[in-house]
Amino acid sequence: MIRFFGRILLILGSCPGIIVHELGHQVFCHLTGTRVLKVRYLRFGIPPGYVMHERPSSIFRHVLIGLGPLFVNSGLAFGLGWLALQGRVPGHTIWTQKVLPLWLAIAIGMHAFPSYGDAESILDAIWSRGAGILAKVFGTPIALLMFLGAFLANLGLDLIYGLGIGVGLPWWLGNHWR
Repeated sequence: MIRFFGRILLILGSCPGIIVHELGHQVFCHLTGTRVLKVRYLRFGIPPGYVMHERPSSIFRHVLIGLGPLFVNSGLAFGLGWLALQGRVPGHTIWTQKVLPLWLAIAIGMHAFPSYGDAESILDAIWSRGAGILAKVFGTPIALLMFLGAFLANLGLDLIYGLGIGVGLPWWLGNHWR
């Protein structure tokens, strides 16, 4: 019961990450020329957000769309953390200069991992009729890593990743590249 309520608090505290996760899929749909049919950036339910799109024209594009949040969320989380830790966020208080951007960095970083649905969609595409052997050889391990990441996210790896990409890495680089 405590774990359930803890998870609810994490989800509520990481809503910006959910929104950016879905935006990551949508951005990669645009980049790959895949038409988006419907988007829900945030909702109460499972999944907490989704992007419905047409079937991409290739397996490679399908994988890119599935991995979109990994790139978008990680990049944005790192960027926000870097700016906050370098003192480059404008504001009059510590809350607006550091706390808010670091919270956003962590929340966004937490949702960088592809979901079970993302992994399942890619695995289905890889093993669909007409997919080539190279897609199966190279795509299957990627999909399996996505499943592993989604599983480990349920065990708290998402929070550790969010802290690492949003605070740890920017702090480390800021202290070692001066």
